[in-house]
Amino acid sequence: MNVGFLGLGVMGTPMALNLCRKFPTIVWNRTAYKSAELVRAGAKLGQTPAKVVEESDIVFTMMFDGPAIRSVMDEDFRNALRGKTLINTSSVSVDFSQGMAKEVHEAGGKFIEMPVSGSRVPAEMGNLVGMMAGDKTECERIRPFVEPITSAAIYCGPIGAGLKMKYAVNTFLIAITVGLAESMNLARAQGLDMEAFSSVLDAGPLASPYSKLKLAKVAKADWSPQAAVKDCYNSTELIRTAAAAAEAKTPLIQICNSLYGQAMDSGLGDEDMIAIYRVLSEQQADHSAKPDEV
Repeated sequence: MNVGFLGLGVMGTPMALNLCRKFPTIVWNRTAYKSAELVRAGAKLGQTPAKVVEESDIVFTMMFDGPAIRSVMDEDFRNALRGKTLINTSSVSVDFSQGMAKEVHEAGGKFIEMPVSGSRVPAEMGNLVGMMAGDKTECERIRPFVEPITSAAIYCGPIGAGLKMKYAVNTFLIAITVGLAESMNLARAQGLDMEAFSSVLDAGPLASPYSKLKLAKVAKADWSPQAAVKDCYNSTELIRTAAAAAEAKTPLIQICNSLYGQAMDSGLGDEDMIAIYRVLSEQQADHSAKPDEV
């Protein structure tokens, strides 16, 4: 069985690397130079997305958003889908996913929705959590092909259920990221020793591998993305839309959306999602620089 992979960004590259260690893999990325690491690891470079589908039995997509996926689904791509299974791991809207499933089925292929929870480090370790949706029998059939990239792949229901699960999980992730950044900013603004702050947090019940990872990145001013600000902002937009459709109150996400929007406006889109700390700390610096009003 040959595996195809479309989209070699921060998440796609380590996912594809883990797959090519177990299966013959053909990859494609819009900017071809990002394929070099995969080719060195033994993957084959596909000339076009349609060629990847033609030469594969199962194809994964990990692209930025719906329009990015739509841009590769030309007539040649659709014609190549017959008898193939397309697994979308990208974060898109439920409406887009349902439309994509319909289009794949009409082309004679099978479609599985499997957004993933986790950032670059879990992706490198093959420890992402997959949220599978679609035909349950097909989900079980392709399970061996998601094992190299996941520590768990949980069936969530029909198409749309995997994405809805991702929105709910990401609501927690984004809220704790902003909460951690705000906590660090308050500690800094009060003049506390930041190493002591990290030690206190690490010693208590709120510590987690995630908090330790993000504390270390801020301490080193390392803003290289494990999950980028632009991805986080996109996620808040999807969550807001989903919450409105479900008539669910999400006041924290409204605030997080505003803050990540400010981060985007500040040119931080390609930095790690914890770079929201920079937005908070720079706002504090701007406020402190202003003369007192009488």
